[in-house]
Formats: sequence, C-alpha cells, structure tokens
Amino acid sequence: MPRHITVVGATAPSHVHPTLGLVRELTRRGHRVTYAIGEPLVPLVAGAGAEPVACTTLLPQPGTPWPEEAIPAMALFLDEGMHVLPQLLAALDADPPDLVLHDIGGLAGPPAAARWGVPVAQLSPAFVAWEGYEEDMAEHIAAMKAAPEADAFYGRFRAWLDEHGVTRSPDDVLGRPEHGIVLIPRLLQPEADRVSADRFTFVGPVLDEARLAADTWSPPNGRRVAYIALGTAFTGGPAFYRACADAFAADDGWHVVVSIGARVDAAAIGPVGEHVELHRSAPQLGVLAHADAFLTHAGMGSASEALWFGVPTVTHPQAVDQFANAERLAALGLGRPLTDAADPAAIHADLEAVAGDAALRSRVEAAREEVRSGGGAGRAADAVEALL
Repeated sequence: MPRHITVVGATAPSHVHPTLGLVRELTRRGHRVTYAIGEPLVPLVAGAGAEPVACTTLLPQPGTPWPEEAIPAMALFLDEGMHVLPQLLAALDADPPDLVLHDIGGLAGPPAAARWGVPVAQLSPAFVAWEGYEEDMAEHIAAMKAAPEADAFYGRFRAWLDEHGVTRSPDDVLGRPEHGIVLIPRLLQPEADRVSADRFTFVGPVLDEARLAADTWSPPNGRRVAYIALGTAFTGGPAFYRACADAFAADDGWHVVVSIGARVDAAAIGPVGEHVELHRSAPQLGVLAHADAFLTHAGMGSASEALWFGVPTVTHPQAVDQFANAERLAALGLGRPLTDAADPAAIHADLEAVAGDAALRSRVEAAREEVRSGGGAGRAADAVEALL
C-alpha cells in the first residue's frame, strides 16, 4: 500500500547524496516522498522523485567554512533544526506523513514526528554508536562536554525537545535513535559486531543511479589516474594543491584530477601541467570508476565511494569523523596516511605506493565485492517499509 514518507535532510551535499537512491527506490515502489531541504539542494531531491519542502537554511554553503569543534558544529545543527521545524510544520501539518526519516543533522525530524504521532527513523551517512560506546569513548565525551559552551547547548536542546513532546535525551536523539538505517559499508563501522541489530540496519552505500549516469569522465588513453579531493566542507588551501600539482610536474604517465572546492581560487594555485586537471567540483563517481589511487580527506561518502569502485586510498583527514575513517581504512589495509602534505615528493610517492601494491589492491578488490553486497537501495527501502 503506498504511503506518505517525509525525509528531513541537512542542507549539505555529503548528507543528501547518500539518501537519493533510497528516495528513488521508494518512489519507484509507489510511495509519496516529501523531502524537507534548504533551497540550494531542492534540485537534487526533486531529481530523485521527491516533492521538495523548500526551507531557508542556516547551514554553511559551499565557500563558507564550518566550525571545527564538536559543540559549535552540533549547535549549528540544533539552530538549523529550530529554524526548519516551523517551516516543516507549516508545510505538512494539513497533510502529515505516515513516517518521518531524518538525517543525523535533520534535527527537526523527531519533534515533527512527535507532533504528528508517527514513527521516526534516522538515516545515518556516518558510523553509529555501538553497545559500550559511552564507556569506550568516555575520555573524548568528557572533554567535549567540558567545553565552555556545552552546558548551554545541552540545556537548549533539552528544552526544545521538551517543548515539542520528545522524551528521549539529546544524546539518544543524536546517537541512539529508536530505529536507524545506516548508509555506509559495514566494514567501515568501528566495533561493528557490537552495534545493535535491533536498532540499526546496515545497507551499505546507496549510490543514486542518476548521479552514476551523470558523473561521466573519460581518462586519457594509457595513463594511470590519480584523483585528489578533500570534500566540500574542510578543504585544503592553495599551498596543498600547489604541492599536488608539483608532485606530478614531471610527465611520468600519470593523469591527475584535482577537485579544489569552492573556497580556493585556481589562480592562487598557479599554472599546472597539461596532465593535471583542476576542478571546483570534479565528477567524482566518473573519475573513481577509472582511478588507480585516491588522495582523500576520508569523509565517509568519499571513503565509501572509493571502496565501491575498488580504489586504494591515501588519506589526509581534515576534521570530524575523517580521522576515524582514515584510521579504519589503514587498519583494514585498504590505504595509508599521507606522509607529508607539504612535500610534493611525498605526495607522489604515497600515491605511487598504493597504486603499485598488489597485495593492497587485492584487499581493496575483496572489499569492493563486500561493499556492493550490502543491499543498497533495495534493502534500505525494505527497512523503511518494515517501519510502516
């Protein structure tokens, strides 16, 4: 029976892209999907078949830096939730859904579900808390909650949840939802065997077929391909990209694709060789389909996509969960950390090393098969329908 499902997103491409394949599958099955999202990303969700609920957004957009400390970043999502909730209720109070799905940053989701009296589930594009997480991470959690702004943040969060009838604690809303669909490869989940199967369903990466078709790129014949990209939120500066260009100044058979993001001016990097491409935003899936090595910030989306295409990684994390993801890739033998981001010779040597390591490439190929067997959009849609 077709039902009405609302997705409450976070207006950041790295949070929206992992959900689009699920949206497309749900609409293919006949469900009506409304998707609350900031105006800049309305075309993305509409293209996947959802009915956009366009909202104004407070989140930083491309070219604007994000906070690097945990509490200020969490406070930004809380402010966004408080800002989006009245817009969401105004749009759907007269036509409420049967189920609310919300991104980990879509904090308007649980209060909206409570108002409408419908089930709610979290869509996680990152790893989730395992049983014993609080004990294992006690030192980190204590340091975070000792931050000067932490008491005010948790006090505002608790008061807002109380105002809207959400009885769960802020920590539970953030990290221990009643139901969660995890849109990452299970092998990238720390302590995967300790994650509650009753609470979370792992479905692996859900790559949207439209993005797969649109992200086209053709490599020059006979050249190995290196892809260098540090995401959209915490990108490197001109000096890093200059070092990357200098790393491949000599034409030794590599073709290099570099995604510099919206905050870096290509003119500040200077001239590059004809076998080096600079893009503000490269067609990542198309490049990864041909890449021999990937220098990445190890954001979960990029790490998952590297494994989907079987590309070994050199990691250069910048913030948030990227450090844990990089450590996980190294521990699994699927990549290595960048030796020195300021040294062109080190950048070249690290990419050359992972591309030429037959044992590492064999492990990456095995991981590729495991990642592609996670179930993807079909399993995610099954999990959603089970909640209905």
